[in-house]
Amino acid sequence: MAKKRRKPNNRPRTAPAPRAAGTTTAERPAGAETADRRSSSGGAQATRPESPSSRSRAEKKELAREARETARKQLARQQRMKRLAWAGGLGVLIAGGVLFFTRDTSTTRPAGELPGELRTEAPWDANGDEAQERAEAIGLPPESPIVMHEHSNVQIFVHGQSQPIPTEIGIDRSDAEPYVASLHTHEGSGTVHMESSVSRTFTLGEFFDIWGVRLSPSCMGAYCNDDTNELRVFVEGEEATTSIRDVALNDQQVVVITYGTPDEVPDPLPVDFDFESVPQ
Repeated sequence: MAKKRRKPNNRPRTAPAPRAAGTTTAERPAGAETADRRSSSGGAQATRPESPSSRSRAEKKELAREARETARKQLARQQRMKRLAWAGGLGVLIAGGVLFFTRDTSTTRPAGELPGELRTEAPWDANGDEAQERAEAIGLPPESPIVMHEHSNVQIFVHGQSQPIPTEIGIDRSDAEPYVASLHTHEGSGTVHMESSVSRTFTLGEFFDIWGVRLSPSCMGAYCNDDTNELRVFVEGEEATTSIRDVALNDQQVVVITYGTPDEVPDPLPVDFDFESVPQ
């Protein structure tokens, strides 16, 4: 049986419709739609603050540098304050030291003789009856309440001979209630007690004023400088260069007064005294 022949398809084949010019598009990369949506929303959204983990190495170094700089400034400020405090404290100490070493030790007394003043030759008694009047005349501070208690030893030589310094100099027992000056003696060793309500420097001139024995730059009692004899004062074995009346009575020092020729000055000069034996 013969096969049937297929009839040829004579219908023309239609080509696909051409696309309009300019409408050809390339394949869009991933995420483009998201970017479009962001741009179409009217602008970039607000960015979130950068977390520490996302900071760059340079930013971390800068932050560390700023922290170190802040700490350095704080330390420098503390050190300046400490230095200022030390400087202030040191200034106070220096000022106190200057005041102590430069305080005026000169003595003043009214013109003329003090009440009951002796201008006679040695020996001299305690002469205490008018001690209070003399203390008031020279402005001596009262004894109590005691804030200062020191001792100085005074020795007197006239023509090489030791002269006694009596007990109870500066003590007036003429009234029922004894008066005790801030400069006084308790025994005959020559130790002067400086018991005062004011801490200050007392002088040899003030001690003789309370004793009521004349002491000037050139005279002691009846003994005055002349062509042969001279009044001299030694402190710890060294001759004083200041005025005799202004020689300071410092704690536990030996003060020696001599009158006569240079050959009559004691040799050796007394420089030691047992202050532990002094009754308190």
